[in-house]
Amino acid sequence: MDIKAQLQHMFQDEAGLIGLSIVENPYVYRPLIDGLDLLLLVVSSADDNNRHIEHRQIDSKHVLIRRISPSTLEQWIATGENRSIIEWLVRGEILMDQNNYLLHIRQRLLAFPNDMRERKQIVEFGCFMRKYYQAKQDLQDGNLLDSYSNVLAALHHWAHIVLIEAGIHPELTVWKQTRRFNPGIYKLYEELTVSSETMEQRIQLVLLACEFSVMSLMKSCCKLLFDVLGSREEPWGIIELHQHEDLKELQIDLSLLIQKLVKRGYIREVVAIPATGDTEALELKYRCEA
Repeated sequence: MDIKAQLQHMFQDEAGLIGLSIVENPYVYRPLIDGLDLLLLVVSSADDNNRHIEHRQIDSKHVLIRRISPSTLEQWIATGENRSIIEWLVRGEILMDQNNYLLHIRQRLLAFPNDMRERKQIVEFGCFMRKYYQAKQDLQDGNLLDSYSNVLAALHHWAHIVLIEAGIHPELTVWKQTRRFNPGIYKLYEELTVSSETMEQRIQLVLLACEFSVMSLMKSCCKLLFDVLGSREEPWGIIELHQHEDLKELQIDLSLLIQKLVKRGYIREVVAIPATGDTEALELKYRCEA
């Protein structure tokens, strides 16, 4: 019995099993599946521990078993919390699949529809903006190495955004993708990392490009937030936005996004008397500008 048949046999009677997918590591140094030979992704509705991990040895192969619930799997896809998940789902060989659950997810990933792009864009843009402003502050404070680290991270998120806009899922080898699809950003990456200019000059050059990019990308990348703000007449409080169905699972800094959108005039800040009736501490709320 080969290893795939053994794995199917091990899990075929497990309660709540939805799907099994196996990923064979394509890399010599094995970053994709944490240094082991094979990954078995076990999707189960009965698994309360959504991050359960096992290491097994089967037929001399080191096997990483990752258990996950459908809700956590879909959260990972939406938020990018686990960057390997897209490759696992697209490259993996499906061994078992109740109601074609994994097949439908794969087809959706390959299609990369607009709603999925919008969720990923706002997450990446929030990270991009946070790293850009931190790098700018570090430079002003004279912390060159910290500024360099943060501006490099900002470039990385910017590269993700342009790939998503092109309908491409950012992979682990993002700069190889970026060089092909957006040579301009790749050139900035080279200027930052291998240019003969001083570190401060390199950082300033990339920060200048990032500043322009923040302004040009803001409206398109925040479409999901604009749609939520425009979904009713009344303005939204920050807690309401955090709890909204379309935003609550996303790892984004809404406070930072909101403030920058207000300053750019894309949304309007209004004051309201809070539910407590305390007129000394008015609540700030937000609505889209007409």
